[in-house]
Amino acid sequence: MERCIGVDIGGTNITLGVVEEGRKIICKKSIKTRPARAYSEICADIIYLIRDAIKSYVGIRTVGIGCPGCCDQDKGIVYAANNLGWHDVNLKADIENSAGIDGIMVSVENDANAAAYGEYLAGAARGASSAVVITLGTGVGSGIIFNGEIFHGERFEGGELGHIVIDINGPKCSCGRNGCFETFSSITGLIRMTNEAILNNPGSKIKELAEKAGRISARTAFDAAKSGDEAARAVIESYIRYLACGVANVINIFRPECVCIGGGISNEGENLLAPLRKEVKSQIFAGYSDFETKIVACELNNDAGVIGAAILGCKLNKLN
Repeated sequence: MERCIGVDIGGTNITLGVVEEGRKIICKKSIKTRPARAYSEICADIIYLIRDAIKSYVGIRTVGIGCPGCCDQDKGIVYAANNLGWHDVNLKADIENSAGIDGIMVSVENDANAAAYGEYLAGAARGASSAVVITLGTGVGSGIIFNGEIFHGERFEGGELGHIVIDINGPKCSCGRNGCFETFSSITGLIRMTNEAILNNPGSKIKELAEKAGRISARTAFDAAKSGDEAARAVIESYIRYLACGVANVINIFRPECVCIGGGISNEGENLLAPLRKEVKSQIFAGYSDFETKIVACELNNDAGVIGAAILGCKLNKLN
């Protein structure tokens, strides 16, 4: 595999990596996204990073970009990236037609799909024939891989597993529905549950840790539970029960070889995964064989999107 560039556009940082043989990142640089800025300003920063990389690494011909929102992989158009305020922008053309990037071919893919592809090629799902990658962040991102290909659905709008409803009486989701998987299993959902526990248990260890840190984070309830705090344990048990419901739905629908859990909360390792596997097993359709979908933590962390986007860019531009 020749060297190629992958770009991951995140809510906090835009990260570029140069990826080479062995699917390893040999150079990585980032710049703050500052998502409230105009599209033209963010695009200019992406172009700056690409120009800088191709000056240092001669012979690069392809750039793959992982972008939030609905992305048309064929045309390179981002139809809607609500967190960035982008609508109907031709990211591919705007970068390919920029001065100093002559001859570079650009492809655009949804960021969660790119990260899933990275895990499939070089991370926790490598060697699997099928995989679903679920990223627990501000929302719940997901990517579905079958037979080496990303599942997009019609018009590139499929695979939004965060918006499977798991409680019709649950909290309102940003998508407009009530009780989406995302409202319970994202870090945002965990923080909401933790805050509710603090309000209902003012003498708990959770409150003490939150005040000491100056904020409530995804780790607050887990850390308090490790010290034996009952309110914290109740939060974690509830969180894992909801997470297991969503994961079990995914397994019942797709029956993949593995489900990979990503996001910062996956750093809890077996404290999260062991009870999750147990709860999922009690909820899935048993089927008629002894096949069991593996549930594992993602391995590439923030590098998954860069690696996946880079290799996708190289692969897709060879086909065109």
